[in-house]
Amino acid sequence: MMKTIQFHGESALPAIGQGTWYMGENAALRSQEVGALQAGLDLGLKVIDTAEMYAEGAAEEVVGEALRGRRDQAWLVSKVYPWNAGEVDAIEACERSLRRLQTDYLDLYLLHWRGNVPLEETIRAMESLQQQGKIRYWGVSNFDHDDMLELWQEPGGKSCLTNQVLYHLASRGIEYDLLPQCQQREMPIMAYCPLAQAGRLRQALIDDAHLQQIAQQKGISVAQVLLAWVIRQQGVLAIPKASSVAHVQQNAAALSINLTNEELSIIDRAFPAPQSKTALDVV
Repeated sequence: MMKTIQFHGESALPAIGQGTWYMGENAALRSQEVGALQAGLDLGLKVIDTAEMYAEGAAEEVVGEALRGRRDQAWLVSKVYPWNAGEVDAIEACERSLRRLQTDYLDLYLLHWRGNVPLEETIRAMESLQQQGKIRYWGVSNFDHDDMLELWQEPGGKSCLTNQVLYHLASRGIEYDLLPQCQQREMPIMAYCPLAQAGRLRQALIDDAHLQQIAQQKGISVAQVLLAWVIRQQGVLAIPKASSVAHVQQNAAALSINLTNEELSIIDRAFPAPQSKTALDVV
């Protein structure tokens, strides 16, 4: 059965979406990137996550091209720079994103990380964008446990729909306090870099003997094991980068992969959950 998550007030969405970090940086790859996003939509991966930061808006342009004529098939997320999160600046930043995305609304708009603009001002900007019909919901990204407590205490802060954070098998810190805190409030978490960021850390996971054995026994890839592990959690949506059609097909297939209790125990022994508070990992 395909795993889904539910944002407050929304119908169920597949628990794996499509990330776009590093898209739009190389013009020669543009058609491949557009094709990958469209293939993901064909496979039902409705959530597409982007940001004004990614390639300084060029990733949003790639998404806009991919969604031409099929905007209604996507659940579209973008993010605002912290220095653009003021009451006036956020509205202008959102309008620029909408132009690049060739749409008149976002399903979800996130504060990319916490900056110097007071939270109350950002909340007012988000509420104004909602009233204007430019965004349906708003949320945050890279907020730790105490940041969320502070946000929820602000007027309107409880309307925050989600928190997008780094979460993968080699970075389990959110399991100690942030994830349980959000689950208790029935607020889904969006997990970015669910396969770890490309480089030595990801390679160490891909090369791990325990993970390779599980993958081999199930007839799947280690990347699919890692994705299935992330979305095993209640209310967690993974947004791996959709870099090629083949990757997108693998990502979509991971929605129906279930890890047994025995497999989860093996993974836990190899990559233990944190026993104390650790600062939120940010990439």
